[in-house]
Amino acid sequence: MTKVYEIDPLQDDRWVTFLGKHGLASAFHSREWLSALQRTYRYRVSALTTSGPGEPLANALVFCRIRSWLTGPRLVSVPFADHCAPLVETEEEFDCLLSHLKQECVRGAERYLEIRSAAKGAGGLADSASFCLHRIDLRPDLGELFQGLHGNCIRRKIARAQREGVTCEEGTSEEILSKFYQLTVLTRRRHRVPPQPLSWFRNLIACMGDKVKIRLAFYEGRPVAAILTIRYKATMTYKYGCSDSRFHKFGPMQLLMWNAIQEAKSEGLLEFDMGRTDRTNEGLVTFKDRFGGTRSILTYVRYPEPRTQRATESASMRIAKSLFALAPSSLLARAGNILYRHID
Repeated sequence: MTKVYEIDPLQDDRWVTFLGKHGLASAFHSREWLSALQRTYRYRVSALTTSGPGEPLANALVFCRIRSWLTGPRLVSVPFADHCAPLVETEEEFDCLLSHLKQECVRGAERYLEIRSAAKGAGGLADSASFCLHRIDLRPDLGELFQGLHGNCIRRKIARAQREGVTCEEGTSEEILSKFYQLTVLTRRRHRVPPQPLSWFRNLIACMGDKVKIRLAFYEGRPVAAILTIRYKATMTYKYGCSDSRFHKFGPMQLLMWNAIQEAKSEGLLEFDMGRTDRTNEGLVTFKDRFGGTRSILTYVRYPEPRTQRATESASMRIAKSLFALAPSSLLARAGNILYRHID
């Protein structure tokens, strides 16, 4: 029987080298992302491997142990990531590591485990959630990438933003972060959910350094849209976006996205990952479709299989969303500070 070892990716000296060599490693496997999770939400970060101490890492399944009085104990690979593939070479390796975690669920130590992977191979686990994933191949020349944008809804909006005098600023200063967060609260209220804690974004910036960037768009000196991107290896990932809907007609979000794509291309990156989108969010799915990338289906899997699948939103959730839509910004932010570590 193959022996399985549990390691701490934040402390194990082999982790960074291993990620650098593995083709499926993403920003969500990185020590920086995992450190930000631990700082903000106090999750315990771990990884399983069949490589013993002193041996180079040959495989790994990274995950966080979540301990919540509200939603119960569980294993997630990994929280708030769009996707986090098991870093294995064979299905046998994956099954070996997975069986180790399944046993924790069987013993009752964990309610369930969830794997969030864009790669194939689910180890016979049950589907738990499904999303759209958009990616843009950056290998074509810039002119071809621009022509791949939807003519009326993207290229024309970029031209209008430039004509209307929309300006852009980027960085990670506290001033830029504050403006980004104000737009985040505004957007999350529009969606009737609380915003992520401000400390999460501060910790992302502190842990990821120049790999993370906030891009702000201004109209007549007022911040009207913003995106946060993460650069890792040959990929730039669009992770968060927010805006003031009153200014959508001027195309600030289209301009920010195109600027980010241009920057990724100029730096020699190979892919622009536009992230996951709930399949029921037709507006956002269509928005991302119009950037000319490839859409695929991203399915999360879990063990054990959920006992019930909630087809409709509960009455309590509908009431909560109504309250979130009316809550003042300070209260909405406090709700996010309390709730986010429980909902991953």
